[in-house]
Amino acid sequence: MFNSKKWRFGTSLLLTFGMTLATATPPLSKLAMAQYNRQRVYNQQRPYNNNQQRQFYTARVPAGTLISVEYEEAEKVILTPDESMSLELTVTREIRDVQGRVTIPAGSIIVGQLRPVNQGTQFFAEQVIIGNRRRFPINAISGIVTETETVRRGANGGDILKGAAVGAAAATLLSGILGDKVIATEKVLAGAGLGALAGVLLGREKAEVVVIYPEEDLDLRLRSDFTLSSAGYRNW
Repeated sequence: MFNSKKWRFGTSLLLTFGMTLATATPPLSKLAMAQYNRQRVYNQQRPYNNNQQRQFYTARVPAGTLISVEYEEAEKVILTPDESMSLELTVTREIRDVQGRVTIPAGSIIVGQLRPVNQGTQFFAEQVIIGNRRRFPINAISGIVTETETVRRGANGGDILKGAAVGAAAATLLSGILGDKVIATEKVLAGAGLGALAGVLLGREKAEVVVIYPEEDLDLRLRSDFTLSSAGYRNW
């Protein structure tokens, strides 16, 4: 009889303990399951995000796109018809790719050169500097500037040169026509100077020069697609 009661007591105790465990188990299982689900979601998302970071795309601005520019150093540029001159032009309006993404921001710098061509003078773009001074090749040209102006001895040099950047060859030529003191040194751009024109200046009463107004004359048109990878964007 004693043993029977003892057995029933032990059984009752085990059942009670088991019920207690059963009652406590569900919250623990939910917690474990929640942690498992969070880890699974994290593991699923992590390679996806890494793949996103590794994906590269290429922005493309099609050939024929017009790029508006200005020359911040002067209102106009004066050079001889045979003179070449390096210039850095500033993009005045942002350029977007075919997907609508800004590819060449306003304020970017176009590096290139004014060169004589058969019909006049033309700007040839070589590089674009974007953001943190990263340089990218670009193939664009301006229209051809064909008009020239005749400067005669005795003309008002101040009117001619006001707001102008002058090529070294043009400066030398104009000095011979207008007087040595007319050309301000700080307005003269690098290039061929007196050595190239020494034999031409004697007895000159007039000179032909090309006067270029960059904002009007030097808008650029892409001759080929301009492309820029997403890696280039991250390095701006």
